Amino acid sequence: MAFKGGIGENRLYLIIAALIIIVIILSIFFSSNQLVKAYIDDEYLNNLWIEDINDRTGGSSFLGLEKWSSFTYAVNDSYPAELTVNTYKFVLMISEQELISKTIDTIKGAKSQGININQSTKITGSRMLLNGHSTNFVIYDANDTTKDPFEQVKIIGECWNCGPSGTSIICIGVAQITDNANNNANHNYTHWAEIIKDKDGTFGSGIYQDSEGGLIFNSKCH
Repeated sequence: MAFKGGIGENRLYLIIAALIIIVIILSIFFSSNQLVKAYIDDEYLNNLWIEDINDRTGGSSFLGLEKWSSFTYAVNDSYPAELTVNTYKFVLMISEQELISKTIDTIKGAKSQGININQSTKITGSRMLLNGHSTNFVIYDANDTTKDPFEQVKIIGECWNCGPSGTSIICIGVAQITDNANNNANHNYTHWAEIIKDKDGTFGSGIYQDSEGGLIFNSKCH
């Protein structure tokens, strides 16, 4: 049977059909582009660590094709510490090398906030988290020059790609280990250990090794 209608009508029908198909494809794509946000479950936060709700951020770009979120956990005492868990969903998942470069760039950005990083203390490595992901990490010693007298801090940046959620995660942990403001000459690594410890003792035994692990070790991303 011949298709009735003029050439103009046929083209119009084809354009409408193409637009409908595009809308359906885009709807399917955007519905599957939900951001699964990485976080630290409350059960792994002791009575000192709390989430800073005011620092909870997120957003999107490229018509929602790229998304990100950020959760910050902090403890405030004579040795303050902070852990930020950032989740990114890119159009295409970036490589591990690109992710570690982004992690290092994020740490270097702390210089604008008065954190003077000692580049010669850089330590890199990898480990396995409870969530089953192999990560890359970088550690620096630094000084917080916003305080007088300045305080010594330690910084870790740890990152991985999560296949099940299609996201990339960067954790940045910072812990002050001196208390010069109160003329306390002792170094305190308690909060630093809470950020980085794991069951395998990747960073050392004693306070750095625990069967339940620390905050980053227990992060959830899928």
